[in-house]
Amino acid sequence: MSAKRAVRDAKGDPDAMAKARHLVDDAKVALGERGALWWEDGAPDYNRHMAKNTPYAEWFANLGK
Repeated sequence: MSAKRAVRDAKGDPDAMAKARHLVDDAKVALGERGALWWEDGAPDYNRHMAKNTPYAEWFANLGK
């Protein structure tokens, strides 16, 4: 959370913003949200794909109906 606060506080300062965004990226990699896959379940990775372009398209289309 301190990395996200650093982004908030860096508004208007491009150098500070770049450093803060790097801290956020480092934190997300450490948490497993970004970077190399850390699991091996054999399933395709649909992270960062639009739901309509995945096998979950029908499910997604029916949300909110």
